[in-house]
Amino acid sequence: MASGRVVITGQGWVTPLGADVGSVWSKLMAASCAIAPIRRWDASTFATNFAAEAPAFELFDFLDRAAARHPGAGLGARFALAAAAQAWVQAGLGSHDGSSRHPGVDPERVGIYLGSGEGEVDTMPMAATNIAAWDADARQVNTRRWAEVGLERMTLVRELEQEPHVVLTHLGEAFGCRGPAFNCMTACAASTQSVGEATHLIRRGDADVMLAGGSHSMIHPLGMTGFIRLTAMSTRRDDPKTASRPFSRSRDGFVMGEGAGILVLEDLEHALRRGAKPLAEIVGYGASADAFRITDIQPDGKGAQAAMRMALRHAGIDPREADALGRPPVQYISAHGTGTQENDAIETRAVKGVFGEQAPRIPFSSVKSMMGHLIQAAGAVELITCVQAIRTGWVPPTINLHDADPECDLDYVPNEARDMTDFWGPGAGGVEVAMSNGFGFGGQNNTVVVRKYREG
Repeated sequence: MASGRVVITGQGWVTPLGADVGSVWSKLMAASCAIAPIRRWDASTFATNFAAEAPAFELFDFLDRAAARHPGAGLGARFALAAAAQAWVQAGLGSHDGSSRHPGVDPERVGIYLGSGEGEVDTMPMAATNIAAWDADARQVNTRRWAEVGLERMTLVRELEQEPHVVLTHLGEAFGCRGPAFNCMTACAASTQSVGEATHLIRRGDADVMLAGGSHSMIHPLGMTGFIRLTAMSTRRDDPKTASRPFSRSRDGFVMGEGAGILVLEDLEHALRRGAKPLAEIVGYGASADAFRITDIQPDGKGAQAAMRMALRHAGIDPREADALGRPPVQYISAHGTGTQENDAIETRAVKGVFGEQAPRIPFSSVKSMMGHLIQAAGAVELITCVQAIRTGWVPPTINLHDADPECDLDYVPNEARDMTDFWGPGAGGVEVAMSNGFGFGGQNNTVVVRKYREG
């Protein structure tokens, strides 16, 4: 029988700043930036020729070859496998090679809920096939010719790896998860949604343990082209490291990142029974849709406000009242904070609408300024920063914030990480409650609230 309380017992990530929670957290505290010209392919003719690429890593440093059964796993799948292996081992669920499992864990009660995007497009073979199949006289694609050339030039495994559900298969096989399995594609809100929905699955007794999070890379010609044509990305080619400027007057768009964030969520009683150590407790989840316009956010942030209010209501938190120690009701917000003109002003408006006079007191920062926008993986990676803020008492900065936008007038922790130990006075410091926002392009809004784990 589920206890009704869901805790995080493991976490792992692969980010543009690295693939180890401790070292990446140190880099965030040092205000390091991973944004640079694209190395993986020639982007010199693109309006945006820079991104935050994940550094090369060896998957088998995290996961035994026998557990990673598909050597042709795509980039997104490799990100997810490495992140999940870190979380799996930290949670004490078994060894990194999949050869052992904690005896108190039933594989049919271990599920997966991901917010993983489509795999990396095999650009050159696809482009060559399209060109070869074009019938200029008829001004249409010759489909028979397309199939013939495609069979010659395309690779079956690479094509399959583009399917977003394939990452589920990789994780399920590697870790023997036989419980509920889902993948959602709600744009930049996806992995926040995955954590929230996985929490509900555990609370209603459908699983004891869930691997939740997301994985994505759109740092390929097709992915970059789409956002460039939408004029959503920064074009500050002269100085990529300062290109991501959330909440700044001079912001001109987001910067593409890539990676994965995976968390082990677990029913509290199940975790304690097997001796696991909770890292934090998930106490609230909210979801909403703007129902406004396919590419625009509702200008007053009504959808974002609805998601935040729902999450806070589930957590039993009054957003307008200070806590018992005189702190604001939430001591850190991980902002969606993309660096686009629309998002940052509207997210600021939404936070003020929810928290009222408490809003200026809440540290509210965007790590996208340092590691770019990980698209469907962003929410889970940023939730891990909330867990780290609770565990360490420090909150990460928003870098490149030197000319504040008058419309963005909250505490964005500009340029330097902050020790929250005594921030609100002696004995009232630290981070007890943190909130992570994930807002998808076109109006999908999700919020997760986490609290420091307390017994009882």
